[in-house]
Amino acid sequence: MGWMIYGAYGYTGRLVSALAAERGELPVIAGRDERRLRELGERFELEHRTVAVTDPSALRAALEGIDVVAHCAGPFSATSAPMVDACLATKTHYLDITGEIDVFEAVLGRHDEAQSRGVVLLPGAGFDVVPSDCLAALLARAMPAAVRLELAIRATGGVSPGTAKTAMESLGTPGRARVGGVIGPVPSNRRRRTVDFADGRANAHAIAWGDVSTAYRSTGIGDIVVYAALPPAIAPVVALAQTAGAATRTRMVQGLLKAVVGRLPGPSAETRAKTQGQLWGEVTDAEGKKVTGTITTLDPYDLTADSVVRIAQRLASGAVPPGALTPSQALGADFVRELDGAKVHGIN
Repeated sequence: MGWMIYGAYGYTGRLVSALAAERGELPVIAGRDERRLRELGERFELEHRTVAVTDPSALRAALEGIDVVAHCAGPFSATSAPMVDACLATKTHYLDITGEIDVFEAVLGRHDEAQSRGVVLLPGAGFDVVPSDCLAALLARAMPAAVRLELAIRATGGVSPGTAKTAMESLGTPGRARVGGVIGPVPSNRRRRTVDFADGRANAHAIAWGDVSTAYRSTGIGDIVVYAALPPAIAPVVALAQTAGAATRTRMVQGLLKAVVGRLPGPSAETRAKTQGQLWGEVTDAEGKKVTGTITTLDPYDLTADSVVRIAQRLASGAVPPGALTPSQALGADFVRELDGAKVHGIN
């Protein structure tokens, strides 16, 4: 198949490129930095194409002969729309690794357009949000009459510069949930809770995670809150931003914060090898009955690389019908069981 990794020299893009090469894949790598692309291409013996998402005609030309784009260059609030436009124009399947609610809403809102073009649009093909979306779908399958869904995530390793920059964009804004089918502020009585992850109990805080968008489409449940036990690497920054409030939204402060976190090296291979992703979920029906389940995974970045490569292969095979789809809609609730190191606990 002909597929492309855009943003291949970023932290996550490099992991995807390395894993693809290890598995005998030959994706084209792409991005806007010729030098970094050339170095990466020489290392993994991959063709590279230099192009910026801000140049629509050049981007469409770069997609010639490409069946699938794995879009790994954030922040997706800025880069997703032009890449989706190019993919629809060239009839190229699209996947990305976003975790941003508004990006999910925008991409999934183009379902009819994608269907008419015969294109699959699949945002959230990594740790954001494959395992949590599959967990939500598994829980809904176990309790079809569920009216409430709560999810929680935990990862103890470090974060990449791209993840940290995206996190900076959400600082100073309230958490978001879905209540009555509508995305809005987290109810005051549901901003914190204790969560029983597979490896132990933790305190978690409501966050604006992508499942607030995707899980509604995957399950039909209109009441969704997502929580996180924050990793130590970003907890102090988040605490400071909560104190500063709306001041963190100014252009100057955003630029400063992104410059600081942009220097983060991202977790080392040794750190990732010691880290697990933890997911917890619970559905409740109108009578108060509950079904709970958990998933453990490899480190979130290693899971993302594995998931992206597998999904790119699946999309290129033509096995997924066209449209704008969540991971579980496109691949089934049990797709998470196919991922390296992923284990589902408590539900079938």
